[in-house]
Amino acid sequence: MRNHSSVTTFILLGLTNDPQLEIVVFIFLFLTYLFSVLGNLAIMVLILVDSHLKTAMYFFLQNFSFLELSLTTACVPAYLYTILSGDKTISLEACFIQIAFIDIVGATDFFLLAVMSYDRYVAICKPLHYVTIMNRRVCRILIICCWASGFLVISPPLGLGLLLEFCGSVINHYYCDASPLLKNSCSDTWFIEQMVVACAVLIFITTLVGVAVSYISIIRMILRLPSVQQRKKAFSTCSSHLIVVSLSYGSCIFMYIKPSAKDDVDVNKVVSLLTISIAPSLNPFIYTLRNKQVRQSFHDTLKRFAFLSKSH
Repeated sequence: MRNHSSVTTFILLGLTNDPQLEIVVFIFLFLTYLFSVLGNLAIMVLILVDSHLKTAMYFFLQNFSFLELSLTTACVPAYLYTILSGDKTISLEACFIQIAFIDIVGATDFFLLAVMSYDRYVAICKPLHYVTIMNRRVCRILIICCWASGFLVISPPLGLGLLLEFCGSVINHYYCDASPLLKNSCSDTWFIEQMVVACAVLIFITTLVGVAVSYISIIRMILRLPSVQQRKKAFSTCSSHLIVVSLSYGSCIFMYIKPSAKDDVDVNKVVSLLTISIAPSLNPFIYTLRNKQVRQSFHDTLKRFAFLSKSH
């Protein structure tokens, strides 16, 4: 009997082979990762300690920050280590674990964006019933559904991927991604490729429909409001979420919906930086800069810490 796979280790090519450009990439990724960790952890801790931020909206934001932090942590630190050490190898097992984690977290992220859209719809269109509809039990069930949906959609192609045999060992990416990994397989990958596309389209379409339906109802409700001031106030409660949705779906459309030729791999690697590195570092600032309650909570918490340090 021969081994299940003749290749057990892969070489990640990374973003560039130029040593000077690698230094620039390292500094850029290190800074964005630092901002991601600080920003997302700050939001998670603020929502945990501040009693004023115990509504459904902030519960979902806390979970969203956790997903963003998880997504960037799954890729960036490993690539930073690769640049520092020069060791570009990754084992087959580690590669599959990375793919599974990134894809499940990424899929859950999209389902959560749809849930957050529904939350904004209830807050703007049914404000008097908001606390009743979006109670703690409902919020927890929705979060569990997001994770379960992400896991169920990603599991079939991932399970089939574990059965593949690999002959090539070079992955043209800075982390393990399904598309460049499949190019190394000597098994027939046609069916699994179609399944990957079908799963990506299923996640994209179902969540986008959820987002679109919620925001069509929100816009119709906002246009019915009598004063400009009321309209501005209503729109400001969902403007941050709209920016994040645009970033997430925009990068997804560019990478996966367009037909992907072999020379597009390098472009896709750069575009993937938007979802893996840039967006997780920007999202905490998008939410805090446009949200008075979070800004106020941040100032109050800083004052509390300053007071405690003085008293000691």
